[in-house]
Amino acid sequence: MKIHEYQAKALFDRYGIPIPKGKAVFSLPEALAAAQALGPPPYVVKAQIHAGGRGKGGGVKVAGSWDEFTGRINEILGMTLVTHQTGPEGRIVGKILIEEGVPIAQELYLGIVIDRARACPAIMASRSGGMDIEEVAEKTPHLILREWIDPAVGFQAFQARNIVYGLGLPAPLVKSGTALITRLATLFEQLDCSLVEINPLVVTGDERLIALDGKVNFDDNALFRHQELLEWMDPSEQDPLELEASRYNLNYIRLNGNIGVMVNGAGLAMATMDLIKLYGGEPANFLDVGGGASAETIANGFRIILSDERVKAVLVNIFGGILRCDVLAEGLIEAARKVVLQVPLIIRLEGTNVDRGRELLNQSGLDFIVSPTMAEAAKKVGQLVHPN
Repeated sequence: MKIHEYQAKALFDRYGIPIPKGKAVFSLPEALAAAQALGPPPYVVKAQIHAGGRGKGGGVKVAGSWDEFTGRINEILGMTLVTHQTGPEGRIVGKILIEEGVPIAQELYLGIVIDRARACPAIMASRSGGMDIEEVAEKTPHLILREWIDPAVGFQAFQARNIVYGLGLPAPLVKSGTALITRLATLFEQLDCSLVEINPLVVTGDERLIALDGKVNFDDNALFRHQELLEWMDPSEQDPLELEASRYNLNYIRLNGNIGVMVNGAGLAMATMDLIKLYGGEPANFLDVGGGASAETIANGFRIILSDERVKAVLVNIFGGILRCDVLAEGLIEAARKVVLQVPLIIRLEGTNVDRGRELLNQSGLDFIVSPTMAEAAKKVGQLVHPN
């Protein structure tokens, strides 16, 4: 689950990580009142959407006077903000964060992510913070410091000191820098985060450390332990079909192709999409109905896939293990009768009682194409979508 910058900064404040004074607002009158409460300019106006690159896209502006501030609000609030993470369609800005201006002496980068290769969290830091940190990682990776957190022992004080000294912070900031990094690691662990990022972490002209920006993502599978965080979920920032799928405990990810993909298992989904692409097709989605794929679950999956007008064919790839293939076939038949199918449907079934399952599908009287292998199913769906 992603949250907005102003929400991330509320967490930072809760954990004792310094942030600029500011307030999230939804209208021009609210923005004017928030600015008056902050004191005299300069102010920073920041669009609040779930995407990076807001500054380059025109979603972060500095206002040095009251008149300029009013103009910045009118420019950003309600704009369609396009960044490298939103896609060409962009996102409509419905809320903005108003903050005090901060005198910046140096911009740093600090973040914690899950390193899947090492199966543990990794803290990353760099003296080259700011908008171009991705370019730093690509062209000069040696400028990024790393410390890995062993889950068995947790974050250690020496790791914070390694980062502080590696960043070359001045002596007066060693103590506060060590404390800030330790608090960030605590936040990451206690709230089951998948990502925490401060970019930039700035050193001010009067030698203070302030989190000028903030990004926090949570592990969806751990949200049951943090029910209070669910209040921060913003449905307007989610794909409508992904939101609909979550209501039925379906895992749905929107992609850019025109072939609907329904599977029962994430690994099977990845293999299926690889094969589709191998044979020249492009998946429109990744929809995982899980291990207990009942007729109702499959029907909901069909309905969600077919709600996407880009979908020109659907490939169902189901492996029957604990749930037998004949039971799965009956569920597929029942689901197909509940949903009006106006595009070709290719089914590959494998597992326990697979022969009986295929027999039921072939004798259903419905317009299925039953394929014996994943490769053949992927090839057929590609040919249906791209007959030439």
